[in-house]
Amino acid sequence: MLRKTVFLGVAALAASTALTLTGGESSLARAAGIDNQPAVALPGESPVETRFVTKEVVQPLPAEDDVKALADGDSKASSLRQLVSRVSDDRQVLSKNLQCLAGAVYFESRGEPLAGQLAVAQVIVNRAASGQFPSSYCGVVRQPAQFSFVRHGRIPTVRKHSAAWRRAKAIARIAHEGLWDSKAADALYFHAKYVSPRWSSRHQAMATINSHIFYR
Repeated sequence: MLRKTVFLGVAALAASTALTLTGGESSLARAAGIDNQPAVALPGESPVETRFVTKEVVQPLPAEDDVKALADGDSKASSLRQLVSRVSDDRQVLSKNLQCLAGAVYFESRGEPLAGQLAVAQVIVNRAASGQFPSSYCGVVRQPAQFSFVRHGRIPTVRKHSAAWRRAKAIARIAHEGLWDSKAADALYFHAKYVSPRWSSRHQAMATINSHIFYR
């Protein structure tokens, strides 16, 4: 008799606990708005209608300028120095043509400010596109009696692990791809301020950047 009484007591406790848990889960589900069971009305009450309320998730579209920046992969640099820093990459291998352009920047202007280095590169780019000079950067740089660092058509060896060479490579890419406007926009000639070549009187000076004067 004692065993039967204990069994009945345990059964009643289990049933009570199950009802309590079921009621709690149902209340939580309704509170969260996810109760998908048919609502049952109590006597004297109207049937309860179950509703699912969903809200549209609205994500603002990016502005037109931001879309362009995303399409370009990056926003425009705020300064030439910042652009050089972004473009610089020690692991990048330049084509032979761009190496000639970078070599001219390195030997002619590595001690100049970045704007002066870009202007030197711009002159070479302009010459190659002008139809008045060889059509490649290597042809322009190696043309006889044009660049004093060239000896017998050969460009000297550069210090390829130097910061100056890294900047020269970046400047060459920037000039080649037209990524930054130079003060020597359409210049075809330049010389150091401490010399006065005879040809300078036949051309229009357009910019002086540190120790170089640029002409169109």
